[in-house]
Amino acid sequence: EADSDPTGEAAQNTHQTLTFYELDLGLNHVVRKYSEPLEEHGNFLIAVPGGSDGPSGVLICSENYITYKNFGDQPDIRCPIPRRRNDLDDPERGMIFVCSANHKTKSMFFFLAQTEQGDIFKITLETDEDMVTEIKLKYFDTIPVAASMCVLKTGFLFVAAEFGNHCLYQIARLGEEDEEPEFSSAIPLEEGDTFFFAPRALRNLLPVEELDSLSPAMGCTIADLANEDTPQLYVACGRGPRSCLRVLRHGLEASVHAEVLLCVLEWLIDCDQNVPILAVHWQVYPEGIRHIRADKRVNEWRTPGKKAIVKCAVNQRQVVIALTGGELVYFEMDPTGQLNEYTDRREMSADIICMSLASVPVGEQRSRFLAVGLADNTVRIISLDPSDCLSPLSMQALPATPESLSIVEMGLAEMDPSSQGVLYLNIGLQVSEMAVSELPGNPNAVWTVKRKADEDFDAYIIVSFVNATLVLSIGETVEEVTDSGFLGTTPTLSCAQIGDDALVQALAMSSRSWLSYYYQNRFHLTPLSYETLEFASGFSSEQCPEGIVAISTNTLRILALEKLGAVFNQVSTPLEYTPRKFVVNHDTNHLVVVETDHNAYTEKMKVQRKQQMAEEMVEAAGEGEQELAAEMAAAFLSETLPEAVFGAPKAGSGMWASVIRVLNPSDGQSLCKVALEQNEAALSVALVRFTSHPDEQFVVVGAAREMQLNPRVCRGGGLLLTYRLAPNPEEPMAGPTQLELVHATPVEEAPTALCPFQGRLLAGVGKCLRLYDLGRKKLLRKCENKYIPNAIVSIQAMGNRVVVSDVQESFFFLRYKRQENQLVIFADDSVPRWITASCMLDYETVAGADKFGNVSIIRLPSSISDDVDEDPTGIKSLWDRGWLGGSSQKADVISNFHIGETVLSLQKATLIPGGSESLVYVTLSGTVGVLVPFTAHEDHDFFQHLEMHMRYENPPLCGRDHLSFRSSYFPVKNVIDGDLCEQFNSLDPSKQKSIAEELDRNPSEVSKKLEDIRTRYAF
Repeated sequence: EADSDPTGEAAQNTHQTLTFYELDLGLNHVVRKYSEPLEEHGNFLIAVPGGSDGPSGVLICSENYITYKNFGDQPDIRCPIPRRRNDLDDPERGMIFVCSANHKTKSMFFFLAQTEQGDIFKITLETDEDMVTEIKLKYFDTIPVAASMCVLKTGFLFVAAEFGNHCLYQIARLGEEDEEPEFSSAIPLEEGDTFFFAPRALRNLLPVEELDSLSPAMGCTIADLANEDTPQLYVACGRGPRSCLRVLRHGLEASVHAEVLLCVLEWLIDCDQNVPILAVHWQVYPEGIRHIRADKRVNEWRTPGKKAIVKCAVNQRQVVIALTGGELVYFEMDPTGQLNEYTDRREMSADIICMSLASVPVGEQRSRFLAVGLADNTVRIISLDPSDCLSPLSMQALPATPESLSIVEMGLAEMDPSSQGVLYLNIGLQVSEMAVSELPGNPNAVWTVKRKADEDFDAYIIVSFVNATLVLSIGETVEEVTDSGFLGTTPTLSCAQIGDDALVQALAMSSRSWLSYYYQNRFHLTPLSYETLEFASGFSSEQCPEGIVAISTNTLRILALEKLGAVFNQVSTPLEYTPRKFVVNHDTNHLVVVETDHNAYTEKMKVQRKQQMAEEMVEAAGEGEQELAAEMAAAFLSETLPEAVFGAPKAGSGMWASVIRVLNPSDGQSLCKVALEQNEAALSVALVRFTSHPDEQFVVVGAAREMQLNPRVCRGGGLLLTYRLAPNPEEPMAGPTQLELVHATPVEEAPTALCPFQGRLLAGVGKCLRLYDLGRKKLLRKCENKYIPNAIVSIQAMGNRVVVSDVQESFFFLRYKRQENQLVIFADDSVPRWITASCMLDYETVAGADKFGNVSIIRLPSSISDDVDEDPTGIKSLWDRGWLGGSSQKADVISNFHIGETVLSLQKATLIPGGSESLVYVTLSGTVGVLVPFTAHEDHDFFQHLEMHMRYENPPLCGRDHLSFRSSYFPVKNVIDGDLCEQFNSLDPSKQKSIAEELDRNPSEVSKKLEDIRTRYAF
């Protein structure tokens, strides 16, 4: 009825109905048991345990009240929701519960319900013979507002936050012994009255862990503002006082457990400080090998003649050394612990640059392979089996001289601990490239997994160490070698075995350290977000079971990698309000951020409101209570609750608060902050260098006054606030960081989009596109176009071409005619799209995202571009109007793809040094994704067939057709689902083999192809 009633009265008179259903397990169907209309609109239901666990029924959460209902003779029990005492919120604003969690034991149960302010109440029901007689509420704690909560049996509370990071809390106490008042439905109150409580810091909950979340991500910019060679992602996210600017860097976060300055200790005896140590597992030095037994006996082997040891490779039971002239000598420890030399030796054809031995597998006596890197740009695999000791097995030619080798075992052991992993040979080259080869199945197959734009390096010596005693010796060695200039800070590649489960990882150390590891059925090669490491090895203790001990700048570091699989590590800078837009000042690498919140007070208004409420408290007190009221008012004025936890006061509809902030993202320092007046909402920002002032930069902010959201009305009009970026007199070397107001230009509508254009400013004022220039007292309007249908949401410009995004009608292509001073629409899109983000890919191609989760790319045909360029008067484009007021010329749709989440940022960027450009998108819920172009038809055909097989072999769990999902609004076109293709690595081996055979490949080649396409463009 409500849908068919054009007046809307039926919708207003609609009442909710509470219905109880019963599931009949025998007949496998649902029976309707009872139904009744509700007097109040309910927003949330809490099921009450039934049967032997409780009285059954349901708790109905509505505005300001919580009601218990059950069918039968059970009367309704109603209790008001408590409110905060002396709250700055609008007093007419109602209070509701938004989520809950229940905890049930054999003897009792209770509920934890959270209000929209974040306050958690413990709810219990008093019963009398299965009849509920009373509802009791008790203030528990205050945490950020959650979308869902779950009480774990181990005594933890997991909170899935509505916005921001998710949290895990430990329930330290149940709140039964504190002095908090208990509110009951049995306490008589007048209709409309409620209970009051005082919020406080956490008492019953202890924060344990946080799970990072970018939701809601309001905008993103990709740039290398920190000069780290790799671009960072600057994401403005959060809502209200929990807002922040996050800097995302590609890499694993390394937490430091200990740091010790290395020095020569007097008690380290029997060490010659003039002799370099090549290995400390076994003490290998140029003149020989020393084996120190547990009883402090020393067995020593000396080099023959004038030969010296130049390279070595060691593990728990084996030692291989390279003598001068390229001769290999092999040693192995027997069951008695004696190190024995094998009589056979091997002469190599070129100088030996590096060597590597794998760890001894569990249950075996030796590692079967030795990898040797030679100066002739080859790597040789040498057998260590007693039957053919030191005989060559394989050779691999390399594009450059090998600099370091490391054999590690990764892969299968993670899925099945009883099985052995696959041996992989990691090769570091002098051109800062890393290669990986699989052993022993196909040791000739070497393939590049990552190229790092680091400086070339010369030579290094692998240094291994395994326990604390020998680590102290290595400090002495590093200090000695560094003084001699032999090593310096040259990059190395060493193997770190981390954890008791033998999860072996390869750590490649260059100007950045890269960790190669196998996690969740796929290989990762991820940089460490840490200082340059010179040497590293595995470290294990009770406090740090899976650690890395490393040397950096002459200090010993014990590191832990706690977030394996994470693509980014984050640094967060808190903001005051919700960030709406921000721009980058590339001259100073600073950000200009506009923050705006609806239903919020400015800081100035908050102080006035608190002062007003304090005066009202004193005036309302009786004659004998004036002194007590004054003390309460003073305590109220001095009370400061962090808004990031307790929330900001709600001012009411139509109330806005905004600030403009200049931020240094490298250290999170706010260099300048300008607060706008109450009810001025900053919506857009642009950094403009006007033609009349080429030596100065101006920040133009579009603001709306007294804006109402529904219906969208800007009663006070809009403002274009022009600020000059000026240097800070106290820090003149920091560049222009201060905002000086030049003038404010009033406009009729809200300026929702700004863009610099040829030394001027393009502004989207409502549905009007205008071109402004800088004047003395205000911005001067030069020309305008009034043919945008609804409202402008974004503006992109390149050359004389302007692309305008409409809130409902997709893209409009305009050309600026300088001689006629006209902005002329010459083409538009043929499909209506509710645009939320856009990006110009080239002069004729635009990528756009809409509010329904679709990403599209449209392109102008070459004929349209030629026609416009050959129409100098603009008369044809101005008067040749098409159907329904649109342009007669239409853009072609190149691709369509349904992401499934609202995209708020699109940017063409290069994510890795030396990589190719890709289209990076960031969604409202915090997803960061990449659309990469195919450069070869062979790759396109391969992934197209892989996607087809994956659709058939790996359908979605919920049964929805994959093709139907990706075509939810527009048929998917020219886009292959990379997320679906990457699920190939998680399939059963039998399915992997079946799909690979259909593609005329083996599973490892398919996995390699997936890894190649990922590392070529992204992380």
